[in-house]
Amino acid sequence: MPPTWQAAMIAADDVEQAPLLRTRFTLEPGHGQVASAVLHVSALGVVEPWLDGERVGDDVLSPGWSSYEWRLRHRSHDVTAAVGASGGPDGEHVLGLALGNGWARGRLAWGGGSGYYAQEPGGLAQLEVTFADGHTQVVATDTTWRSHASAVTADDLYDGQSIDARLHDPAWASAASGDEGWGGVHALEFDTARLTEHVGPPVRRQEVLPAREVWTSPAGKTLVDFGQNLVGWIRFTVTGEAGQTITLRHAEVLEHGELGTRPLRSAEATDTFVLSGGEDSFEPTFTFHGFRYAEVEGWPGELRPQDLEAVVVHSELTRTGEFECSHELVNQLHRNVVWGTRGNFLDVPTDCPQRDERLGWTGDLAVFGPSAAYLYDVSDFLRDWLRDLDAEQAHDDGIVPYVVPNVLKWVPIREQRGKPDSTSFWSDVAAWLPWTLYQAYGDREALAEAYPAAAAHVRHVAGLLSPTGLWDTGFQFADWLDPDAPPDDPAAAKADKGVVSTAAAHRSARTTADIARVLGREDDAAEFDALAERVRAAFLEHYVEADGTVRSDCATVYALAIEFGLLAGEQRERAGERLAELVAKAGYRVSTGFAGTPYVTDALTSTGHLEDAYRLLLEEGCPSWLYPVTMGATTIWERWDSMLPDGTINPGQMTSFNHYALGAVADWMHRVVVGIAPAEPGYARALIAPQPGGGLTWAKGALQTPHGRLAVSWRLEDGAFSADVTVPEGTSALLRLPDGSERELTAGEHAVRA
Repeated sequence: MPPTWQAAMIAADDVEQAPLLRTRFTLEPGHGQVASAVLHVSALGVVEPWLDGERVGDDVLSPGWSSYEWRLRHRSHDVTAAVGASGGPDGEHVLGLALGNGWARGRLAWGGGSGYYAQEPGGLAQLEVTFADGHTQVVATDTTWRSHASAVTADDLYDGQSIDARLHDPAWASAASGDEGWGGVHALEFDTARLTEHVGPPVRRQEVLPAREVWTSPAGKTLVDFGQNLVGWIRFTVTGEAGQTITLRHAEVLEHGELGTRPLRSAEATDTFVLSGGEDSFEPTFTFHGFRYAEVEGWPGELRPQDLEAVVVHSELTRTGEFECSHELVNQLHRNVVWGTRGNFLDVPTDCPQRDERLGWTGDLAVFGPSAAYLYDVSDFLRDWLRDLDAEQAHDDGIVPYVVPNVLKWVPIREQRGKPDSTSFWSDVAAWLPWTLYQAYGDREALAEAYPAAAAHVRHVAGLLSPTGLWDTGFQFADWLDPDAPPDDPAAAKADKGVVSTAAAHRSARTTADIARVLGREDDAAEFDALAERVRAAFLEHYVEADGTVRSDCATVYALAIEFGLLAGEQRERAGERLAELVAKAGYRVSTGFAGTPYVTDALTSTGHLEDAYRLLLEEGCPSWLYPVTMGATTIWERWDSMLPDGTINPGQMTSFNHYALGAVADWMHRVVVGIAPAEPGYARALIAPQPGGGLTWAKGALQTPHGRLAVSWRLEDGAFSADVTVPEGTSALLRLPDGSERELTAGEHAVRA
């Protein structure tokens, strides 16, 4: 049950830097032993709770970023053991909150603005102590609490954190700390009805990577390489003179031997640490950086690799899917997809984790959802995010925004003219993602929860169609980041925007009709089926020529027309042939952008051009999936050529080296290369259909489904195909061999030879 809130949201009086809040309390006598104690915590900003000098919980950057206007999440911690202890002198306990700016008050997006949700960081805590006799004592934030400045003198998610160790009082949250210098607090205007359970997993420290190398750059800078583009921060312990300052600047890449900071745009990504004169341990937990490299200034003495470690931080997600094959560059590509997912699934599924952006772009997730749902259990993580999407849409006339939470309502994008409206692919996440999650996990309740937003989106798009039945109106990103577009104009794609958007509208209508049928909403299903047919007819009439040519005649439009079910029979066959021609004409280098890339290998495969799909995957020239791998990438890049072959960073103003969207090809790798796909929602029945090609001699993968471990391992030897398959208990699988033959597999271990 949710708490009955007595707590107020409070802020510090006259504290400009990150504040500390605390209260002293003693347990009420006469009620016996403490039976249970639960601490509920939230904040406008980020909060770290403390009790009697000890940190409560191991989550960081809580309560994360939600659509704060309507949903502010709280976390609950069992502190029975701590409260049941004696406390300080006379049984006194101290409850404290350390606050940072976080998303509520810090900078967001590229406009330079901050404080979109709060003008000052606020903390909220409610400790509920239940005694043996059933009596409950509540200790809650109110105006009797006290405040003090912390050792954190500045903190921002984009710009970094500054810590002055000379100001640190390690006993501030214990009874040993005196009240001298502590000031008052004031209550903020806040409706506790906004507080909601945090459905998704907490953000935590996941692992630690040691520094691999320290060296001096051509310009005389001290540089450090951690060997992996990651998200988190650097921590260390050091001794030096009091007042000495150590500065750490972070970046994903080097450019001509120096730290490549231009892609960060205005984000400073810099942490500073002032030494106390004794042994100091520093860890900047009120910020995070996307980086592989760091530039260190002011280190006392010689800096050694063992002096620094990188802490990897992201939402606590369980790894579920595995992939490996005989091509090592493809394996590295897959590892890059995994690391890109980890870095960008930090409370909000972001586009990038390093520059002045880090927003929950809806389009990225619309195409990457299937890959994410294989790699990790993202059911609760994305269910929470979909609740924010629903809140944003419900308060904006059915429009699904470009980003969730929608901070761009205060920071307009430069390409937009007038009030933003729904846009294809990006807004279509409202329909596509719930269906993806249903296929992966079979959770009908979650599907029903997401259905109103999907239905509202499709109905809103129906009102945006032109009289022809096409979605050729309004602003569209469409095939964003077409590799042939100039660096300064990522929207200048070959694919006609109307073709892309109309295809997406058809897919959303069909998908939402399928959702409605699962939920028993037959009238809605008929409505959306009829809309899909109307859109398909318009697409065929206006965009497909008699000879099968699709308007703008490029790879993306054929891939979408094929995979989104707009073509059938001979038209579909011709489209597949034309797509294969275009892919070959491009030298098997990628010629698709944001919309076409996730579907081009599938479109080739499903129309009988499997080897072309493999050649596209295995191409190493730029642009291609493997080009970044040959350039040393350890995550997926935003642009095919984020780094040019000569080691120069792409000249565009929008260049990230950790963007998972173009890694959506991993879904094809899972389903086609290894051959694992759901035949029924939640893998109650699986489809095992490996399709070897491209010279690969073996591949293997495994997925922890809701029913247990599903695994496939196949090998080609002397022209013979063999596979070992594991089917979880209580399920079955349809095995489709490369020659097209099929057989049913029951639960258990199977060895197949063909």
